[in-house]
Amino acid sequence: MELCLGMDEELTESLWVRIKGRAGAGDITVGVCYRPPDQGDRADEALCRQIGAASHSQALVLMGDFNHPNICWKDNAAERKQSRKFLECVDDSFFRQVMEEPTKRVTVLDLVLTNKEGLVGDVKLKGSLGCSDLKMVELRILRAARRACSKLTTLDFRRADFGLFRDLLGRVPWDKALEGRGAQDSWLIFKGHLLQAQE
Repeated sequence: MELCLGMDEELTESLWVRIKGRAGAGDITVGVCYRPPDQGDRADEALCRQIGAASHSQALVLMGDFNHPNICWKDNAAERKQSRKFLECVDDSFFRQVMEEPTKRVTVLDLVLTNKEGLVGDVKLKGSLGCSDLKMVELRILRAARRACSKLTTLDFRRADFGLFRDLLGRVPWDKALEGRGAQDSWLIFKGHLLQAQE
């Protein structure tokens, strides 16, 4: 069944479908997107709204050519503003990027994103289709993912000592730590201190 995820769907090249599961298996939402390299901010914002709306699905797989060559998925960082916004959208939706091999020379342009561990498996690159310089991606959507045991650890913020947390972050000499740094470097420094205090 095709899904409608917002008023501005005509701005993006995307298709969203819901695959009905058998009794007890649950539905799976699948999105396929193409983001042209020269796509404007308005269309990028529309795509992020669609991704946000789809992220409420219990099981979601989003794949396609997003044309963000400067995203480093290993470090979860990007050089360009549009790529950073896309990365924030992916992080805000709690997606995991499972495509590890480059699909165009040394660049990962084609992505496979999912919000459920164990939902996507057997991701493989195949030869090119026709004259394209991109490789085809083959994957399996595993219907039994609902029963998969998650290996992700989550924090129980109900038991957190926020006073200690605030004190640990207050001890950092922020003026010196962030002096002369750009926004991206400052964010990475702040994030490092935040994660250290969290531990």
